[in-house]
Amino acid sequence: MRMENEIKALREAQGLSQGELAKACGVSRQTINAIENNKYDPTLALAFRLARTLGTTVDGLFTPD
Repeated sequence: MRMENEIKALREAQGLSQGELAKACGVSRQTINAIENNKYDPTLALAFRLARTLGTTVDGLFTPD
């Protein structure tokens, strides 16, 4: 099951580039791009890092497709 996400909208609302978000979460910019485009589902640990960095919860970031 694929997950839809709000990462791009939250990232842009906070004025972060993909590279900046990637660095804050310890991954590559390409990983962030793949997640935003629903081509890759992050690990649970990365989902929590993304949520913490973007100031939301995992449930606030991801919804089942």
